[in-house]
Amino acid sequence: MPDMMREISRRAVVIGVATAAAAASLLPTAAFASPLPNPDGVPRMSSGFIKTKDGVDIFYKDWGAKAAQPIVFHHGWPLSSDDWDTQMLYFLAEGYRVVAHDRRGHGRSSQADTGNDMDHYAADASAVAEHLDLRNAVHIGHSTGGGEVARYVAKFGQPQGRVAKMVLVSAVPPMMLKTASNPGGLPMSVFDGLRKALADNRAQFYLDLASGPFYGFNRPTEKLSQGVVDNWWRQGMMGAALAHYDGIKAFSETDQTPDLKAITVPTLVLQGDDDQIVPYENAAVLQAKLLKNGTLKIYKGYPHGMLTTHADVINPDLLAFVKG
Repeated sequence: MPDMMREISRRAVVIGVATAAAAASLLPTAAFASPLPNPDGVPRMSSGFIKTKDGVDIFYKDWGAKAAQPIVFHHGWPLSSDDWDTQMLYFLAEGYRVVAHDRRGHGRSSQADTGNDMDHYAADASAVAEHLDLRNAVHIGHSTGGGEVARYVAKFGQPQGRVAKMVLVSAVPPMMLKTASNPGGLPMSVFDGLRKALADNRAQFYLDLASGPFYGFNRPTEKLSQGVVDNWWRQGMMGAALAHYDGIKAFSETDQTPDLKAITVPTLVLQGDDDQIVPYENAAVLQAKLLKNGTLKIYKGYPHGMLTTHADVINPDLLAFVKG
């Protein structure tokens, strides 16, 4: 019996190795970057935490050669840096250094009960950029992350000379809330409804949002991906309910018109015309008008979460802008 068990174990190992080798041979050669050189013997950390001036621990990822041009990704509400995995792997394979952080109250960062506003979001992003000494960087922000990028670039990155370019994807600026000066915005009742849904049953609210309008899965032409929905829900539930609740005010009521007007670096503005979360006419179209050096591209029929559902189109467009 022992000999038989050893033979079965040996065969299992051989079969496992052969299967893994066969699977690896099917992957595209550019799917993963080569291991980083480490000539000095000092481990290169691919993730870590920094502490902000007000004592909040911010989690970040930092992949790739440290001498390469950095691409910095800023995630949407209520997600985390994991929402950028597809883009980070893509740009890493293209030879870039890729960086992303979890916003305070989101993902693995501290569940802070203060500072859940655009000014602190931008200051936290700046703390990461300064800690890693990121220069000549391209900052890409999605949704609320787009507001964070605009405030960061205008207030920190551009004055410090750290930013080369900027990309806004389905982003919230200049302002989502309808006011006398912003007649194309959404009424306060929309955002009060979001707050009520979050407070009543956050878990169900996040499932409904991800399986419905966020990715356009409520459209009859779209096929729901349960994995995408589950990953969105996982990221959302990692964060703090209070930070997410306060974040609704941050992404809806912050007027970022002055930020957009102050930015001079080349900026790419992308959005789908079937965005059910951030209406594109009052977002991307206005952003391009307010920016001094903006380029606008609208995608026919694409949803708010198009970075996931249409990564095969969006990623090459981002790369072309970064290289250009």
